[in-house]
Amino acid sequence: MASELEPEVQGLDRTFLECSAEETAGKWLQATDLTREVYQHLAHYVPRIYCRGPNPFPQKEDMLAQHVLLGPMEWYLCGEDPEFGFPKLEQANKPSHLCGRVFKVGEPTYSCRDCAVDPTCVLCMECFLGSIHRDHRYRMTTSGGGGFCDCGDTEAWKEGPYCQKHELNTSEIEEEEDPLVRLSEDVIARTYNIFAIMFRYAVEILTWEKENELPADLKMVEKSDTYYCMLFNDEVHTYEQVIYTLQKAVNCTQKEAIGFATTVDRDGRRSVRYGDFQYCEQAKSVIVRNTSRQTKPLKVQVMHSSLVAHQNFGLKLLSWLGSIIGYSDGLRRILCQVGLQEGPDGENSSLVDRLMLSDSKLWKGARSVYHQLFMSSLLMDLKYKKLFAVRFAKNYERLQSDYVTDDHDREFSVADLSVQIFTVPSLARMLITEENLMTIIIKTFMDHLRHRDGQGRFQFERYTALQAFKFRRVQSLILDLKYVLISRPAVWSDELRHKFLEGFDAFLELLKCMQGMDPITRQVGQHIEMEPEWEAAFTLQMKLTHIISMVQDWCASDEKVLIEAYKKCLGVLMQCHGGFTDGEQPITLSICGHSVETIRYCVSQEKVSIHLPVSRLLAGLHVLLSRSEVAYKFPELLPLSELSPPMLIEHPLRCLVLCAQVHAGMWRRNGFSLVNQIYYYHNVKCRREMFDKDIMMLQTGVSMMDPNHFLMIMLSRFELYQIFSTPDYGKRFSSEITHKDVIQQNNTLIEEMLYLIIMLVGERFIPGVGQVNATEEIKREIIHQLSIKPMAHSELVKSLPEDENKETGMENVIETVAHFKKPGLTGRGMYELKPECAKEFNLYFYHFSRAEQSKAEEAQRKLRRQNREDTALPPPVLPPFCPLFASLVNILQSDVMLCIMGTILQWAVEHNGYAWSESMLQRVLHLIGMALQEEKQHLENAMEEHVVTFTFTQKISKPGEAPNNSPSILAMLETLQNAPYLEVHKDMIRWILKTFNAIKKIRESSPTSPVAETEGTIMEESSRDKDKAERKRKAEIARLRREKIMAQMSEMQRHFIDENKELFQQTLELDGSSSAVLDSGPVVSGTTFTALGPAQTQVSEHRQFVTCILCQEEQEVKVESKAMVLAAFVQRSTVLSKNRSKFIQDPEKYDPLFMHPDLSCGTHTGSCGHIMHAHCWQRYFDSVQNKEQRRQQRLRLHMSYDVENGEFLCPLCECLSNTVIPLLLPPRNIFSSRLNFSDQPNLTQWIRIISQQIKALQSLRKEENASIPASSENSKNMEEVELPQGFRPDFHPQNPYSENIKEMLTTFGTATYKVGLKVHPNEEDPRVPIMCWGSCAYTIQSIERILSDEDKPLFGPLPCRLDDCLRSLTRFAAAHWTVASLLVVQRHFCKLFASLVPNDSHDDVPCILDIDMFHLLVSLVLAFPALQCQDFSGISLGTGDLHIFHLVTMAHIVQILLTSCTEENGMDQENLTGEEELATLTLYKILHQCTGSALKEIPSGWHLWRSVRAGIMPFLKCSALFFHYLNGVPAPSDIQVSGASHFEHLCNYLSLPTNLICLFQENSEIMNSLIESWCRNNEVKQYLEGERDAVSYPRESNKLIDLPEDYSSLINQASNFSCPKSGGDKSRAPTLCLVCGTLLCSQSYCCQTELEGEDVGACTAHTYSCGSGAGIFLRVRECQVLFLAGKTKGCFYSPPYLDDYGETDQGLRRGNPLHLCRDRFKKIQKLWHQHSITEEIGHAQEANQTLVGIDWQHL
Repeated sequence: MASELEPEVQGLDRTFLECSAEETAGKWLQATDLTREVYQHLAHYVPRIYCRGPNPFPQKEDMLAQHVLLGPMEWYLCGEDPEFGFPKLEQANKPSHLCGRVFKVGEPTYSCRDCAVDPTCVLCMECFLGSIHRDHRYRMTTSGGGGFCDCGDTEAWKEGPYCQKHELNTSEIEEEEDPLVRLSEDVIARTYNIFAIMFRYAVEILTWEKENELPADLKMVEKSDTYYCMLFNDEVHTYEQVIYTLQKAVNCTQKEAIGFATTVDRDGRRSVRYGDFQYCEQAKSVIVRNTSRQTKPLKVQVMHSSLVAHQNFGLKLLSWLGSIIGYSDGLRRILCQVGLQEGPDGENSSLVDRLMLSDSKLWKGARSVYHQLFMSSLLMDLKYKKLFAVRFAKNYERLQSDYVTDDHDREFSVADLSVQIFTVPSLARMLITEENLMTIIIKTFMDHLRHRDGQGRFQFERYTALQAFKFRRVQSLILDLKYVLISRPAVWSDELRHKFLEGFDAFLELLKCMQGMDPITRQVGQHIEMEPEWEAAFTLQMKLTHIISMVQDWCASDEKVLIEAYKKCLGVLMQCHGGFTDGEQPITLSICGHSVETIRYCVSQEKVSIHLPVSRLLAGLHVLLSRSEVAYKFPELLPLSELSPPMLIEHPLRCLVLCAQVHAGMWRRNGFSLVNQIYYYHNVKCRREMFDKDIMMLQTGVSMMDPNHFLMIMLSRFELYQIFSTPDYGKRFSSEITHKDVIQQNNTLIEEMLYLIIMLVGERFIPGVGQVNATEEIKREIIHQLSIKPMAHSELVKSLPEDENKETGMENVIETVAHFKKPGLTGRGMYELKPECAKEFNLYFYHFSRAEQSKAEEAQRKLRRQNREDTALPPPVLPPFCPLFASLVNILQSDVMLCIMGTILQWAVEHNGYAWSESMLQRVLHLIGMALQEEKQHLENAMEEHVVTFTFTQKISKPGEAPNNSPSILAMLETLQNAPYLEVHKDMIRWILKTFNAIKKIRESSPTSPVAETEGTIMEESSRDKDKAERKRKAEIARLRREKIMAQMSEMQRHFIDENKELFQQTLELDGSSSAVLDSGPVVSGTTFTALGPAQTQVSEHRQFVTCILCQEEQEVKVESKAMVLAAFVQRSTVLSKNRSKFIQDPEKYDPLFMHPDLSCGTHTGSCGHIMHAHCWQRYFDSVQNKEQRRQQRLRLHMSYDVENGEFLCPLCECLSNTVIPLLLPPRNIFSSRLNFSDQPNLTQWIRIISQQIKALQSLRKEENASIPASSENSKNMEEVELPQGFRPDFHPQNPYSENIKEMLTTFGTATYKVGLKVHPNEEDPRVPIMCWGSCAYTIQSIERILSDEDKPLFGPLPCRLDDCLRSLTRFAAAHWTVASLLVVQRHFCKLFASLVPNDSHDDVPCILDIDMFHLLVSLVLAFPALQCQDFSGISLGTGDLHIFHLVTMAHIVQILLTSCTEENGMDQENLTGEEELATLTLYKILHQCTGSALKEIPSGWHLWRSVRAGIMPFLKCSALFFHYLNGVPAPSDIQVSGASHFEHLCNYLSLPTNLICLFQENSEIMNSLIESWCRNNEVKQYLEGERDAVSYPRESNKLIDLPEDYSSLINQASNFSCPKSGGDKSRAPTLCLVCGTLLCSQSYCCQTELEGEDVGACTAHTYSCGSGAGIFLRVRECQVLFLAGKTKGCFYSPPYLDDYGETDQGLRRGNPLHLCRDRFKKIQKLWHQHSITEEIGHAQEANQTLVGIDWQHL
C-alpha cells in the first residue's frame, strides 16, 4: 500500500512546500472575515495531511501540520517570525510561583504528613528535594497519572509552600496584577481572534456526532469514498476478547491484533481497517456480532477519513494551545477568557461547558488531551480557577450522572477534576456558601440509590452486577464530599452556618435512610436458605465513617452550629422512633423494691438492625456538648429536658444484645452474613462510628436515668430478667436438668452483660466522656495492643483507627509507651511495651476481640510471674468522668447491681447447686475491683467536709434482708478465698480484700492521721514476704544441687572419650553429615601433605557406611555393591560469566570441549546431601511420575517441579532436584593399582612419550577407517604402525563397577549433558564426558569464588552438603570415562593435549588466550586414564597428573603475563629484585622475543611477579580443591584458617616450587619451543595489536548491580522508562534486572516474545539471555524482588529496601520512605552466588500453593 502512495505523497509535498506560513498569516491579517478564511484553509489542507492511508505516519503528519497549519497561526499571533516572537513573550513574562507539573503514570509523588493540608497535596520529586519537607515525616507514592504538583500553592501547605526553585518567583507578588498588562494591545487582539477560532473549531469537531459528514463550513468540494472502521475502548471487554475478535474480523496476525488492542487501550480508539464504505462496514458487523454475546458489544464506527483527519488535527490543536500558553501568563489568561465566555445559546454554552458535558461521549485520548489543557490553563490561573469551579459545581449533577453511566475509569472522567477544586479550602467554602455544594453532592448521591423499602430505608436486596457497578461509581461522590469537608473553617460567617446546616439536613436525610436498614430476624429450626446481601450496606457505612466524623468536627468548631445540629439530629431520631413504638405492649419490671415500665421486646424473636447512624451521630454530638462545655454554658438552649433516656438507649442496647447472642451461639442458623456484620461492627475500620458510639449512647442514657431502672431494662433485653428477679431461680434452673445448650447460652449472656457494664463504667478515655485528651486515648489503644505481643509499626497502625488524612496519631505518643527493637537479616522492627505501662492494662478493654483478650491475659500473667509479682490483673485507676456523665459511677453501687453480684457470688460459693462459670465470677470480681478503685479515688480527692456519696464498701459489708438472710458480698469473698476450685482467682480476691481494708482505714482515720491506713496491709505484706523468702531459699538449694550433678556428668563423659579415642575418631569420619572439616583422618601436625604426583601422601581409605533416607537401611560404599546416590540439581549458570551476550546458536552442533575464559555459561551441580539407594530412588521417582500423570488429568496447575524434565523433590527436605550423583570410593586408587616403577620420566620425556602414543593412536584410527572390509589385514597393520614401548592400544580395561553403579554413572552423565546443552538426552553422544568434566570444574570454581568473596579459608569447615556434593561430583567425573566409549575419551584427550603441545593432526584448537585453564586441567586429568590404561611401560597415573598440572600451570602463567595490565603503580620502592622477580623478568623477555616485540615495554620485575601471583591464586585454590577431592589427601592445617594468602602452603600441597618460574627453567628445553608455538598464534598477535580483547586475571567477582540508597530515585528512573516496543508509551510494570541492570517492560502484551514456541513476557525472555534460565528482578512499582527460573517457576522475595521501622513495603501501600538495607541485599547476592535461586523458588512454591497458580512466563 505504501508504494502506491509514494508518488502521490511526493506530489503533495510540492504543493505544501509552496505554501508559506508567513504569506498565509499576511493574508489572514488583511481578511475581513477571518473565521471563514481560516476554516477554508483548514478544510483544504487538513484532509490532505492527515489520514492518508491505513496506518498513521505521525512524524510526517506532525511535520506537515506544523508547516502548513500551525505555522501561519504562530506567525499571525506574534506578528513576526515565531522563532523571535515567542522568546520575546517569554522574557516579558514573569515566571510563575506555581509548579503545576502534570504527573506521568508511575512517577513518584511526595506528601508531607506534617505540613500538607490533606493527603492530596503532593510535590513532584524535584520540588520535594528542594523543599523543607524532605526532613519531615513524608509519604511517597507512585502517581496514577493526571494530578499535578502543588508546589507554590499556599493553601495546600501549613508551612513551606515553596521549594527553593519557586521561592525565587514569589518576591514580586504584592497584589494580583493583571497578566495582560505585559502584552501589547495588538498582540492581545490577534491572540484573542486566533484562540477563539481555533478553540471553537477543536471543540466543534471533537463533539461532532455524525460519522459520515463534516460541519458545513469544513465541507470539501469532492468527497472521496475512503472510510475508517474505528474501534473504541471500553472497560468491559478483556484484551484477549479484543485480540481474538480482531483476528477474525480483519484477518490480521496475532501480533498486529495485539498492536491494535494496545493502541485502543492506550488512546481509546484505533482504526482497524481503511477502505471504501462497504469494506469497513463488513468488518464492523463481524466485530459487533462477535462481542455482543455476554455483554454489550464493542463500540465500532465507520467514519469518513476526512472527519478522522479533522479530529486528529483538533487534538493536535489542543496540545498546541497548551504549549503556546506556556510562553506567557497573558496568553493563558486570554485562553481562559475564550473558554469560559458564554456562547450565543446562554446557559452551558461556553466552550469549556460544552467539552465537560460531552466528556462521556469522547474517547480516552481526546479526554486526556483536553483535561491536560484545562489543568495547564484554567487551574493555573487563580482568577479563572474560581470561575471554572463555579461552572463545575453548577454542572456537578450532570457530570456525575454521566460518569455513573460511562464505562471508563474515574481517572479518564472530567469528574475526576473535583480533587483539584474541592480540596482548595477557600474554593470549597465559596462553593458551599454560593452554590450550596454540600447539599448538591448529598442529593445527587441519594438520587442514585433509588431502591427503598416500605419505611423509606435503603434496600440492597440481591445486587445485580450492573447495580454493583453503579454503586461503586456512586461512591466517588462520597469522596468529593470528603474533599469539601477536609479542612474545618476557623472562622464561620452566618452564610456559611446557614448553608452548612442546610447540608447537614440533607446528610440527616441520608442517615435516616440508613437507620435500621438490612433488618434481620433470628432463624429458628432450620438454617437460612440464602445468605442475605449485607456487603453493600457496610460498604456504604465504611465510606461514610470519615464523613460522619468530619461533620462532627465541623459542628464542634462553632457553638451555634453544634446546638442547631444537636436539635436537628434529635428531631430526626424522634421521627425514626415514632414508627417503632406502636404495637409493643408495656410491661413492668421490679427487683429489690425498684420497678420500671418498659416495652416487651425480645431481640431473639423480633427484627433487629445493626445500622443506627442517626442514634450514633446524636451520641457523638452529645459527647461534643460535654467536651466543648456548651452543655454547661447554654443549658437553656438545649432540649436536654425533653430527652427520654429509655428511648435513646433502646436501639444501641438491642444491637449490643444481638452481638452477645451471636457470641452465645443463638444465631448460628443465620449463616455467615451475620457473623461478618458483627465482625465489621467491632472492626477498626467501622467501630469508631458504630460500636464505640453505641457504648457512648448507653453511657449518655445511664447518666440521665436511675441506674436501677437501666439495669432492669438491660436484664430484660438480655432475656435474663427471670434468673435474677426470682430468688433461687438459678437452682431450679440447673436442677431441672435442662438442655445443656440453654445453660451454656445463659451463662454466656450473663458474662456478656457483665462485660457491657464493665465497659459502660470503664470506657472513659473519649474526650468529653472522661476528663482526658486525644493523645491519652491513643496511648491507651497502643498500650493494649502491645500488651498482647510486641508489634511491628505497620501492624500497630492497622490496629488503630485512621482519621480522614490516613493518620492515626501514633508517632506522637509511641516513644512514651514503647521501646523499638531493630530487625536482623529477616523479620521486622518491633515495638515492645515499656514495663511501667503495664499497670494501665485493663483485661476488659473494649476493643479486644475474644482471641486478643485471652492472649493478652496470658501474656500479662506470664510477665508478672517472671517479675515474681502478684498475678492478679486488677482494674487500672481511671480518670474521672466529665460532669455530664458523672452520675454513671452510681451503677456500681445500685441495689440491682449488688443483687446481681451477690447472686453470682452465691452460686460460686454453693458451686455444685448452680450453673455458673468462672468467667462470670472473674467479671464480677473485676466490677467489685472497679467500684473499690472508684471509692478510693473519691476519698482521696474529696474536699474538706465534703461527704463522699459513693459508699460501696459499706454496702458490700451488709448481709441480706430478713426473709432469706443471704451473707454479705464481703463474707462470700472471704469464703471463696479458700475455695480449692478457684486457684486462678485467689490473687484477685486477695487484692480486693487488701484494697477493701485500705479504704476502710481511710474512712476511719480522720484527715489528720494518715499513718494508720497502712497497718493492716503491712501485716499482710510481712506474712507474704516470709512466704516469698522461704520459696527463694528452696529454689537456691535446688539450683546448687542441679549444678553439682551436671558437673559430675560432664566429668564422666570426658573420661569415656579419652579411653575410647579411636572409636570416636572413626564415628566422626563415618558420619558424613556432621559439618565436615575436610580432613579425613587424625592429622599429624608435623607432616606435610602432597595432593598429587608420585610423591602423593598415601592415606589409608576408611570404610564408609551410609544410611538410605527412604528405607533406613545402612550400607557400606563399595565398588561392587548396590549403588547409593545423592539427590542433586544440575542447572546452567551465568553467575561467573564475563560476557552475557554470548549465545549458543545451535546446541546440536556446538562443541563444548574448550571452555572460554569468559565462562559465559557453565553447568553447576548442587546437592542437598541426602543419600538414597539407587533402586529406592528409582521407585520413588516412578511413583512421582505416575502421580503427576494422574494429576494432569485432574487439574491443569503447574507443580513446583517439572516431572517431564526429570525434576523431583528430595524426599527428606523437599529440595528441588533433577538427578542423582552416585557415591563412589576414590576412583584413582582403583585404576592405578598397577605396578609403579621407580624411575618416572621428567616433563620433557613424558611429553615425548605421550606425543608418540597419541601419534600411534591416530595412525591406527586412520588405518582402521581405511581398511574396514578385510579383517585379516588388520593384524598386519598393527605391526606396520610403530608402537612406543609398552603401549598396547588393543587392550581394553575391565570396568570395576557393578551394573547398578554403571547405570547411575550413565544417568547422572546424561542428565548433566541434557541440562548443560539444552538438548535431548543421548548417552552415546561424545559430548557427555566433556559436560561431566565441565560441571565438575565449574562447580569447584563457583565455590572457590564464594569462599574468596567471603574471606573464608579454602579448607575451612564447609557445610556438609557442599562437602558431600563436591566429593561425589569429583569422584563421579573421574569415574565417568569407564562408562563412556574409550575411543571417544582418547580422542578428547588428544585434542585437549594438542592445545598445549601442538600436533599436526589438530589444527583447529583455540589459541591459548581463549582457554579456561582450570577447565582444561580437569578435563586432561580426568581423560588421561583412558590413555594410561593401555600403557604398560610403568609410568604411573600420578606422574601423568603431576606433569599435566605443571604444563597447564605454565600455560596459565604465560596467559597471565600476556594479558596483564602493566601500568606502573608507582610501586618501585619495593623493587628489591629477588630471584622470583628476576626469573619473571627473564620469562617476560622470552615472551617479548616470541611475540615479535609486540608485547608492551618491560615493566619492573616486582610488578610482574605481583601480577602473576595475584592472577594465579584462584587457579591454585581451585586445583587444591580438585586434587583434594580427587585423591582424598587431607589439607594441611595451615590452609584451614583464614587470614594469610597461603600461597606457599598451596604450592607445597600441589607439589609446585614456590618460585613458579622455576618450572620454566627446569624444563627449558621443551618449554621454549612450546612458548614459541603458543605466542605465534594469530589470535595472540591480534590481541597484542589491540584488534581484539581477552580476559585478564584474576577475574573480578561478579556482583549484582549497585542500587541507590533512596528508593524514590529508582521509582523516578522507572517513571522515565517507556516501553521499548510501543512507541514512547509508559511501561506499566517496569522491572529491573538486578544482574545486569536492564529495565524491562514486564507483564504486558507489547513486550511478549516467542521463546521455544511459547509467548513469554519480557522478564522470562531476559532470564534466558542474561541468566540462562534464572533471573533476579526488582519490580519497581511494587517494590518486590522477583525470582524466576525457567518458564513455570517463580516466587516473590522480600525486597532489600526497608523503612525507618525496619519493614519492607511490598506494593508501596504505606508509602513510608524506603532505604537500602545492605545486609539484605548481600543476602540476595549470596543466594545468587550459591546458585540457590531455583531452590529458593521451590521452597516458596511448596510453602505457598497460590504461587503455583501464577503464570510466571507472562511476567
